[in-house]
Amino acid sequence: MSTPFPFTAVVGQDDLRLALLLNAVSPAVGGVLVRGEKGTAKSTAVRALSALMPEVDVVPGCRFSCDPGSPDPACPDGPHAPGTAAQSRPARMVELPVGASEDRLVGALDIERALSEGVKAFEPGLLAAAHRGILYVDEVNLLHDHLVDLLLDAAAMGASYVEREGVSVRHAARFLLVGTMNPEEGELRPQLLDRFGLTVEVAASREPDQRVEVVRRRLDYDDDPAGFAARWADEEAAVRARIVAARELLPSVRLGDGALRQIAATCAAFEVDGMRADIVMARTATALAAWAGRTDVLAEDVRQAALLALPHRRRRNPFDAPGLDEDKLDETLEEFSGDDDPDPDPDPDQGPDGPGGGGGQPEHDDGPQGDDTGATPEAGENGQPQPSGAGEQSAVRSAEPFRTKVLSVPGIGEGAAGRRSRARTEHGRTTGSRRPRGTLTKLHLAATVQAAAPHQRARGRSGPGLVVRRDDLRQATREGREGNLVLFVVDASGSMAARQRMSAVKGAVLSLLLDAYQRRDKVGLVTFRGSGADVALPPTSSVDAAAARLESLPTGGRTPLAAGLLRAHDVLRVERLRDPARRPLVVLVTDGRATGGPEPVALAGRAARLFAAEGVASVVVDCEAGPVRLGLAGQLAGELGGTAVTLDELRADSIAGLVRDVQGTSRRAA
Repeated sequence: MSTPFPFTAVVGQDDLRLALLLNAVSPAVGGVLVRGEKGTAKSTAVRALSALMPEVDVVPGCRFSCDPGSPDPACPDGPHAPGTAAQSRPARMVELPVGASEDRLVGALDIERALSEGVKAFEPGLLAAAHRGILYVDEVNLLHDHLVDLLLDAAAMGASYVEREGVSVRHAARFLLVGTMNPEEGELRPQLLDRFGLTVEVAASREPDQRVEVVRRRLDYDDDPAGFAARWADEEAAVRARIVAARELLPSVRLGDGALRQIAATCAAFEVDGMRADIVMARTATALAAWAGRTDVLAEDVRQAALLALPHRRRRNPFDAPGLDEDKLDETLEEFSGDDDPDPDPDPDQGPDGPGGGGGQPEHDDGPQGDDTGATPEAGENGQPQPSGAGEQSAVRSAEPFRTKVLSVPGIGEGAAGRRSRARTEHGRTTGSRRPRGTLTKLHLAATVQAAAPHQRARGRSGPGLVVRRDDLRQATREGREGNLVLFVVDASGSMAARQRMSAVKGAVLSLLLDAYQRRDKVGLVTFRGSGADVALPPTSSVDAAAARLESLPTGGRTPLAAGLLRAHDVLRVERLRDPARRPLVVLVTDGRATGGPEPVALAGRAARLFAAEGVASVVVDCEAGPVRLGLAGQLAGELGGTAVTLDELRADSIAGLVRDVQGTSRRAA
């Protein structure tokens, strides 16, 4: 058995089951992304799909699973003679570990033999093993960027290329890409997200009967795995036979002009970027018809295809929850429906709630009617602070985000690959060479030739070739970019509580969160107000979670600046033990006032100097407003050993510009 228990034993995941089966019927649909909370049998369902896939015919002995009827002319194990005898085997499901190396994914080329013997000695990777099968990536949102780039290339071209200093190997790599992820651990890069044909959201059932059935089946499997599989063998065989029948029917399915117009109108109505969504919807609707045993695509097929193919493509920014407005979808399909296409879900008695489409739910709460009962009056728009000890206000909505200047950590790190600060990485600009430690992955050709050249006569060189030995090989050292831990420390006290100012502050932090999302950073959020500081969000890759906590952040009370800095220091200390290679960047958002606790100003200064002493890079976003400015944020930045910027200077298109990078730490280190 290849799975913990049969695919048909998964309860309450109809959309996931359908999406996987449609890809089994038509691999051209483009794969499935499964999003859901932990413990919802995502991996179990995906692994069970391999048992339902029809067998494939391959060339005997070919490590690249060439089809005997149409072998790859560039196959490294070829060329294969036409009419080669076929060998049938089950379709493979290959799992790509999140921490895999590039060579493990695409294969490794023996550089020493290539240079000294001119032989392409190639060891296939996971892409070769997954050809004509399933490539499964668990926790796909945690996959390193360089592996994502290779997956994108292979998915786009249907082939994998391995190149080492002019020596290249190519082989076919067409596979069904299936990924699972928990959104709490971070989102997926948009480029890779769009490569998944379909997406489904799964969650644990809240129905007790279904939960009981899941537990019962799991326990039955644990007691007798072979007997459990035998009880479901007939049903699995029936599903497998239906997949084969649907594959045979698929070429006969007719996608009429009416269905095509519905597909195009739906994609346009939901403002989907590009044309890939239209193509995926067309293929999915065709596969749905074949799965149902029909030769015509109906409106119900188009509707189901939209629900599976569009939610992950219509997201406008990383913080919008994926989903589809089904009422809008039904209206679009009805508007462009043909006479012969039945309404998938007629409901003539259902009408709109009222004129204006729910106009009784205003989107903005800028007026007094939006405040909670009992909330304290707003601070004046002139930016003057509330009196010490002012009460708490309700949460203020953030202003529109904007593109920010790049904040980076000085020096060169060695953390996880990302897009923020300079680092020594496996990918990037070549800066030098060294002897390889372990397997050679990036050859520095000039350094290798320079190391081998003085020994050619002693090695008895007589021909035009270069006699290269293992000791001559040099690994290229490269400089790229790393992701950092961006820890936001946000002042939510009464001095920041003016609604207009707090809205601008939240907009600035939201903009920095968007920047952190794009640069593959981890983020954390510490807030301080009243009598202390709280870790609103421990360091995580889920930037969405940080944005949600920011939006619900209330304000009011005194300004315990020292408490906020000390809590941030504790967070960094713990995170340094968990992930020592990831360098931190502290972004302190405040006006610089300190009013909470005994000797608040002196205590805040001592807390700030802890960061400077440890060389922690920091930026103070100065939120002071009004005609009279005390410059407290700039003084605080000096204590931190960092730099201060205003909200206006934070904008990428500001005239003032962010000329000063985070240089305080580097000066102290020097």
